[in-house]
Amino acid sequence: MTRFAPAFHKGPALVAFITAGDGDTAANLDALVAGGADIIELGMPFTDPMADGPAIQAANLRSLAKGTTTADIFAIAAAFRSRHRDTPLVLMGYANPMTIRGADWFAAECAKAGVDGIICVDIPSEEDAELGPALRSAGVDLIRLATPTTDAARLPDVLSGASGFLYYVSVAGITGQQQAAQASIEEAVARLKAATDLPVAVGFGVRTPEQAHAIARVADGVVVGSAFIDIIAEHGDDAAPHVETFTRSLADAIHGAKEIAA
Repeated sequence: MTRFAPAFHKGPALVAFITAGDGDTAANLDALVAGGADIIELGMPFTDPMADGPAIQAANLRSLAKGTTTADIFAIAAAFRSRHRDTPLVLMGYANPMTIRGADWFAAECAKAGVDGIICVDIPSEEDAELGPALRSAGVDLIRLATPTTDAARLPDVLSGASGFLYYVSVAGITGQQQAAQASIEEAVARLKAATDLPVAVGFGVRTPEQAHAIARVADGVVVGSAFIDIIAEHGDDAAPHVETFTRSLADAIHGAKEIAA
């Protein structure tokens, strides 16, 4: 763990997601940092985002309609790294854009652009060889997903080769549609933390500071995505001030949970 370690050490952490190429991405990334986001996930737009709900699907289409390419995403990432030395940056997306030119090429470009970690939704741990070794050789963390259906028998496979943090997908469904019951989140986080020393961040369906605060009392991080995408959809290229304000409300709620828990 490099940039991730301090981000979680002061935790719990706000992990904020936006889609690359949707709206003024550079301004929105800066707004996330200014508002207090601890870690940023930058979505790689894809035509068939199987895990994503309507909001992020629409963001993907808006971005692709503007002609956003993988090269553009790496340029956005590199520019972000030049402006923000310490904020961890994760690329989140799907196998095709990450592997079509070869895993070694993709991993090298990540390292060159200052990307800290990768979340690939549709490469399960059983297919780690498709991307994992190349990322690890390049010093890029492979962040794995655990879900409500990840049982005790499969969890060791999910954790094998994982680094950075563990992303707990709290619902058996798509992004942005519903939130799991708090009790089920608490039970799952306790089970995961008993199995790994990696920080556990919880996402899918978290839209309000109140929801984020409750989760932050038990988890190491809270992931918010669709709520940011909705702001960008509403305000377009002028979204940055609104993104910053919403980020600050989430960050205050999440960071305040540590004080109450203590």
